[in-house]
Amino acid sequence: MMSQLKIKFTISALLLLMGCGEAKPPSTQTPETSPPPVTTTTPQTTNSSPVESPTVATSPSSNTPQGTTAVAPNSTAPNQTKLISAEGIGEAKVGMTFGELKKRLGTKAQFQVKSPFIVDFDAIAIVQSGQTQYYILYPAGVPLSDSDIIEALVTDNPNYRTAQGIGSGTPITQAEAVYGEATLSYSTVNESREYVKFAKDPSEAIAFRVAAPKGQQFAGNYPSSTAELKETKDFQKPASIGFVEVYCRQNCPLPSPN
Repeated sequence: MMSQLKIKFTISALLLLMGCGEAKPPSTQTPETSPPPVTTTTPQTTNSSPVESPTVATSPSSNTPQGTTAVAPNSTAPNQTKLISAEGIGEAKVGMTFGELKKRLGTKAQFQVKSPFIVDFDAIAIVQSGQTQYYILYPAGVPLSDSDIIEALVTDNPNYRTAQGIGSGTPITQAEAVYGEATLSYSTVNESREYVKFAKDPSEAIAFRVAAPKGQQFAGNYPSSTAELKETKDFQKPASIGFVEVYCRQNCPLPSPN
């Protein structure tokens, strides 16, 4: 079984700005039936960018999510099967085991390993009706077993949205109308992945990764600096939200003692 301590350390390095939550007691739930098998697929390239989704166009930058078609916020809250919240994405919940998710989805979904996915991370794509719904993120080279806890979920499928109608493809300017002023940032120790935080973020467990305008590495206009962490409130208006990420935080059980 994967070391939970190793996962928590690696995912903490992915988002330096997100605070650590207090963990809950260990989970004792285990799958009761044999889940569907996981299909392993190997991408044709080893680009450090996430694998292209059918709903997302290709971006030339390897440090930002692939270019996403802008989607206006929907005033109607998504149903529970398409909801992004601090608890998870759709039917996948952080804190549950991989086996529990496979049991819940049953034959409705395929589980495809994407290796590599992004720098330092592999992923399992949950595919339904031929379309990727979301990904389970885990450290590269450490296969996810049925008993392992899901600690990170990401999606670039615009059908999945927060309760306020914000998701992949939403222009940052429109998200500001919902969540307040945006601050963009990236860290050179975090593979220069660009994120956006809002004055009234829906949850510390939810992170929004930026999709820069086509042909641009970053959406933010950053002042010259030698600091590892760069921040700005000045950004290119065509920028949108790329990936939406949900992290375990308080929902993760403590690792079992050795």
